[in-house]
Amino acid sequence: MKMLHNKVNIVPVVAKADALTKKEVLRLKQKIMSEIEEHNIKIYTLPECDSDEDEDYKEQVKQLKEAVPFAVSSSVQLIEVKGRKVRGRLYPWGVVEVENPEHGDFIKLRTMLITHMQDLQEVTQELHYENYRSERLVGGTPPKKPTVTVAEDNLSEKDRILQEKEAELKRMQEMLKKMQEQMEQQNSASAGPETQTKV
Repeated sequence: MKMLHNKVNIVPVVAKADALTKKEVLRLKQKIMSEIEEHNIKIYTLPECDSDEDEDYKEQVKQLKEAVPFAVSSSVQLIEVKGRKVRGRLYPWGVVEVENPEHGDFIKLRTMLITHMQDLQEVTQELHYENYRSERLVGGTPPKKPTVTVAEDNLSEKDRILQEKEAELKRMQEMLKKMQEQMEQQNSASAGPETQTKV
C-alpha cells in the first residue's frame, strides 16, 4: 500500500468476511484503519457533503465512511432463500448472502463505487495522474534500451496488454452502468408506492 497510495486510489476491503465473526470483523477493521493512519497511507476518502444536500444522502455518506474498510464476501453461486434466489454461500450453520447488509458491506461498497464514480475518476486524473506526469517531466524520460528488436517486442506486448486492459475497463464501466440503472429502478420502484400513499 505504501508503494501504491501515491499512484492510485485505494479503497480498503476485507475479503472473505464470512470467515469472521462480527466482533472479529470490527476488530480487524479498527486494526486496519489504525495501521493505515500509523503508516500515513492515503486512502480514497469520500468527499464532504454540501450543507444544502438531502439529509438522506448525508446519512448514506456517513454510513459509507463508517463502513471503511468494507467487509465483503462473494459468491457466484445462486441459492434459494425464503423463496428467492440470492448470491451466497451455503454452510452447515446457515447461508451467507452476499447482498445482505447484516452479513457484509457489499451493498455499501457497490453504492460507494456507483455514487462516487465521477469523484474517483477526477481524483485519479487530477491528483494521481498529474503527480505522475509532473514527476516524469521533472525527472526526464528513462534511457532507451540499446536493442531495437527487444524494444519492439516489448512495445507489441505492452500494446496487447494495454488493449486487454482497455477492453476490461470498458466491460467494467458497462457493468457499473447497468448496476446503477438497476439501483435507480429499484429506488424508483420503492419510491412509487410511497408517493401513491402520500397523494
